[in-house]
Amino acid sequence: MRVGLRALGFALNSCPMTRLRAWAGVLLLLLLASCGKAPWNDPYQTAERGQNTLYSVFSERPKHLDPARSYSSNEVVFTGQIYEPPLQYHYLKRPYQLEPLTVRELPQARYFDAQGKLLATDAPASQVAVSEYEIHILPGIRYQPHPAFAQDAQGRLLYHSLSPAELEKIETLSDFKISGTRELTADDYVYQIKRLAHPRLNSPIFGLMADYIIGLKEYGEVLAQADKQLKRDNGAAYLDLNRYPLAGAEVVDRYTYRVKLKGKYPQFVYWLAMPFFAPVPWEAERFYSQAGMKAKNLLLDWYPVGTGPYMLSLNDPNKQMVMVKNPNYRGDRYPHEGDVGDREAGLLADAGKTIPFIERAVYSLEKEDIPYWNKFLQGYYDSSGINSDTFDQAVKFGAQGEAALTPDLQEKNIRLATTVQTTISYMGFNMQDPLVGGLSERARKLRQAISIAVDYEEFISIFRNGRGIAAQGPIPPGIFGYVEGEAGVNRYMYDWANGRAQRKSIDEAKRLLAQAGYPNGRDAQSGKPLLLHFDTAATGPDAKARLEWLSKQLKKIDLQLLIRATDYNRFQDKMLKGDAQLFEWGWNADYPDPENFLFLLHGPNKKVGLNGENAANYDNPEFNRLFEQMKNMDNGPARQQVIDAMIEIARHDAPWVWGFIPKAYGLYHGWYFNAKPNLMANNGLKYLRIDPALRERQRAAWNKPLLWPLFALGALLLLALVPAVFVWRRKLHAPARGEGAPK
Repeated sequence: MRVGLRALGFALNSCPMTRLRAWAGVLLLLLLASCGKAPWNDPYQTAERGQNTLYSVFSERPKHLDPARSYSSNEVVFTGQIYEPPLQYHYLKRPYQLEPLTVRELPQARYFDAQGKLLATDAPASQVAVSEYEIHILPGIRYQPHPAFAQDAQGRLLYHSLSPAELEKIETLSDFKISGTRELTADDYVYQIKRLAHPRLNSPIFGLMADYIIGLKEYGEVLAQADKQLKRDNGAAYLDLNRYPLAGAEVVDRYTYRVKLKGKYPQFVYWLAMPFFAPVPWEAERFYSQAGMKAKNLLLDWYPVGTGPYMLSLNDPNKQMVMVKNPNYRGDRYPHEGDVGDREAGLLADAGKTIPFIERAVYSLEKEDIPYWNKFLQGYYDSSGINSDTFDQAVKFGAQGEAALTPDLQEKNIRLATTVQTTISYMGFNMQDPLVGGLSERARKLRQAISIAVDYEEFISIFRNGRGIAAQGPIPPGIFGYVEGEAGVNRYMYDWANGRAQRKSIDEAKRLLAQAGYPNGRDAQSGKPLLLHFDTAATGPDAKARLEWLSKQLKKIDLQLLIRATDYNRFQDKMLKGDAQLFEWGWNADYPDPENFLFLLHGPNKKVGLNGENAANYDNPEFNRLFEQMKNMDNGPARQQVIDAMIEIARHDAPWVWGFIPKAYGLYHGWYFNAKPNLMANNGLKYLRIDPALRERQRAAWNKPLLWPLFALGALLLLALVPAVFVWRRKLHAPARGEGAPK
């Protein structure tokens, strides 16, 4: 190739005739290249074309891939496909439902009193001293191939005692010539629970789990002492957890283990669907703990070891992360049933088929939204979100406010999927404030009037491109306890008319304000205008527009609002001290249980004095009593009845302007199948399917090179060379100087 380019360069700098022939050759090469099937701008290698590979992006490098440490959404994209906790969420059903993943059935708690006597399953929490979960895993599940399991002919582990000379030849896992595997056992799940207390890992859930798992707090102290002793003795890197039993997690037999909790905590089963409780084999930790491994990024935090459908084959967080199908995966089945409308949407077309469908998944680093968006439109990424910069290119709204794709995207057969997130964003009142707080009727009516005036439907339209719904209470859709339709409307803020909730009028808000003692926005006794203070950590042009909008909302009922913007640290200090009056806050579900939202209004969880998540410092004794009753109940009509009563109390007291619940918008190409957003499940890759042949055809059609400018330029260059050719030919055939002259 170098010789050819050098020859071409020589030709283009030669005589005019040679240059003319060279340019003709260049144009011919361009013409031939344009006849090829592959787009010129394809960012992937030629060998990848037509392969069963999914292409996606990541914008921030994963910090932790160790399941004891990982707790970020950008990390679970990978850990969720590699590790397998005992349970998972049903991919299609809503509200979200747990189902077995590596176990025979959903574990059922057994309850014991302080004397060890077995209690009834419906025993009140006050009688329960110990909850016991016995978990039965399926036999025959095997780990991915990995050098940590490699053995010699005598069954000894090959790579657990590497010398410095041997490790010097190793740079990546692929440098180990031999890999092995073994069956998943109950020991591996117990080992991971122990790892939550490992002094070198600093698991983000250790503190929480230490409050529940019997003996885990003390276990952490034992491990800390043992680790110190190891370092004093010989600086040993490996802390063998198998030497230290944990009372709250024990192996019963090869396929059974038992977890014991303090008291009654039914939400524990949701944790069993998170990577924190996925199995980790001791061989992997021992393998990675060897001296010299960390310097080469040979760590569990960098190269996970799991039983899931995929395994990480490339970890280059500055460029690409690649997962490939685990050859040892047992093969699961695509769901046979789903929600209403799933069959019509084609989401059950693969029912009963063996998963995963995709052989390989490539995630490329894209820090900027525009390149990501452009490559998606070119077909080089299979799916995309929508940000504010590209929203108008992607979505339009119909007469009834329904979202639809723009004609350009419809022409490309791109599909739009929307889902209401398990998140709430709200404006809160400090219930300890002497003006807006308290449970007096005067304060209630003031808060109710403000709640009506702040039009979150308008907010969603202006600032969210319509991506959201106004909240009727603290529980978002998809969570047990949420009630749809007329029965779920907040009657203090809305009327039900024409089949939908309609915000009460400003006249009604002014009437409530007058009843509160503030006619026309003035204190009836002093005559002074009512001035409210709003604290926020939001800054920048977007925040300024939003805060101006909020001020206008209160002006509709003749109230004045003073915005007090500050940095986040100062804002947090104000919240902890109770110095804020009105503020903005939000919450995203850790697990799909109403307790995870209603606890935001539980009195003993107040922010002031207790540093809890009840930022409004709401403290209604009846609400608190019902919360204690509700939190340990099983989902069912009885629990729903208690939740309804709690929400009615909270709506009446109005400690929040209930705010909005955001919607997520996703775009998917026509070759991308089985896409249904699931905000709780983190192992969705195995359900997806693509049509690589259709993708190749579409890429070729959408990325045809635009060659006429090149040909036009070439023609101009040729025309420019024509006079030079004629001059050159005239000189070539002209008689030599002095030829034919007489001597």
